[in-house]
Amino acid sequence: MTGSETKPRTIFRVWVILFSFIALKAAGNLSLAWGMKHFPQAMSANPIPYIHAMFNPFVALGVLALILALLMRMALLSLADLSYVLPVTAIGYVIAAFLGKTFLTETVSGQRWLGTALIFAGAALVSSTSPSTTGSPTK
Repeated sequence: MTGSETKPRTIFRVWVILFSFIALKAAGNLSLAWGMKHFPQAMSANPIPYIHAMFNPFVALGVLALILALLMRMALLSLADLSYVLPVTAIGYVIAAFLGKTFLTETVSGQRWLGTALIFAGAALVSSTSPSTTGSPTK
């Protein structure tokens, strides 16, 4: 495979993993928040309520999705620069604000929407650059 064939393929892989990461992180955070908001016991320094919470299906699903998201982030970092990955994945904060408002009926203030708009603008700016400025990743 030549270098010209590798670069578009790598960029495609980066985008597939990036979207997978963002979807898993958003779904995991939403599920975890939903499960914890509907957990009957308040959390404290005692670890027992946390262990009980892990058996809530929404909490367990959220934890699983976040573990998979971590694995996706590891794969992403093996293909792209840290200075690209972290800002671009910050788009998840925008999605989190939208999901919180839509599914958890949270009140999102104007300041929070402005902050998420700034994050979106930064992520869009970074995503217009090349994912990697270092040499070709090894297999």
